[in-house]
Amino acid sequence: MQRRIIWKTCNFTRFHCRLDQKACFESERTLTLIGDADDPLYADVPRPPRKMSERKPYPTPMKVLIQRAKEEKEARKAQPCRMIEEPPDNGLLVPELVEVAHQVYQARQSVLFGLSKLLQVVPVQRCRFCSEVHIGHAGHEIRTCTGPHSGSRSATHVWKKGGVQDVVSFPKCFHLYDRVGKPRVGHDERYRIPRIPAILELCIQAGLEIDEYPTKRRTRPVYCIEGRIVDFEMVNKMDEMDRNSYSGIVDPLVDPDLGTNMEDLRNSASLSHTNCVDKSSDKVGKSLTELSSTTMGSWFEMISRAKKIMEKYSVKTCGYCLEVQVGPKGHKVRMCKASKHQSRNGLHAWQEATIEDLVGLNYVWHVRDVNCPALDNNLKRYYGKAPAVVELCVQAGAPVPDEYRSMMRLDVASPERDEVDLVA
Repeated sequence: MQRRIIWKTCNFTRFHCRLDQKACFESERTLTLIGDADDPLYADVPRPPRKMSERKPYPTPMKVLIQRAKEEKEARKAQPCRMIEEPPDNGLLVPELVEVAHQVYQARQSVLFGLSKLLQVVPVQRCRFCSEVHIGHAGHEIRTCTGPHSGSRSATHVWKKGGVQDVVSFPKCFHLYDRVGKPRVGHDERYRIPRIPAILELCIQAGLEIDEYPTKRRTRPVYCIEGRIVDFEMVNKMDEMDRNSYSGIVDPLVDPDLGTNMEDLRNSASLSHTNCVDKSSDKVGKSLTELSSTTMGSWFEMISRAKKIMEKYSVKTCGYCLEVQVGPKGHKVRMCKASKHQSRNGLHAWQEATIEDLVGLNYVWHVRDVNCPALDNNLKRYYGKAPAVVELCVQAGAPVPDEYRSMMRLDVASPERDEVDLVA
């Protein structure tokens, strides 16, 4: 009996020690992750692509979304009829973001022009069977192909020449004429409404004027009546036209310079586009290093300013596929073919989008020396990654940005091919 009690006590002590060791390991891991997250210049190599059956992570926690929905419901009950005051939810523009939208548009034009010129010097390779891209004269030897019949090739890529669309991608979305009055596109309207790059649609909704894609600009905020958006601007305009036709009275609430302001916006948009083309033509005479540095600077400007616009103007993305829609709500076009689309009748599972959903970064393997042999599959854990635009500009002569130094693993010494077996 005494021996049995001693044995149980020893097992309990061992089990308790294991729990303590596990808790200690988890705490150390948590501290390490928190320390890495606090460092603004630290960015690890991106993880492999998620499974198609897994949903994208929510940028905003679900508890915050539920609490926000409850607060909106209580506010709607307390005040069923109210005028929405904050733009852009009330249909008006955010004044400080109009100039930012023009800057994003100019930066995008500059990036596309710079990439078209850099690709004439630094070639781009893409796989014939999957979406893998490599910057350089010859493709790498890392076996990560997931395309058709990749098992017969031992996951080896088959390379061909790529283009600008392989370096950076801009997903398309439906253009909204009235983002507040009619924020959804029906399934029957999918062929009548044009699809444009989502970042361009974001700039248009933020204040950019393009004649090919007109949009409605309001002068008065809309009302919310029991959760429905009601616009009294058309009724007020008809009443004003009737009064002015008889008495010639001008409503003081209506801005008399509204047409002039809208015309100024159009003129500024056309001038900005002309200036962007002029600046792009001036870059032809620049050296390759200056062109690559300018292109990278325009890339970071486009990304940072687009994030600033997305803080006010909502962008939605599907949780299972790459579909994006700029606006307060997602469209109703039944075109989703991702996981569990049968249960949704082809509709998308909309959620909040991030900048990576708006602009395809397309991470590629970083090549330290272009003159060295191709990247070896056995040494892939020593290689770093970077967005294709950054890698292209770095190989063209631009300095390595501080934001991607850790991701490129410049501080990691890679062994030679004949030294792989000697490395632990």
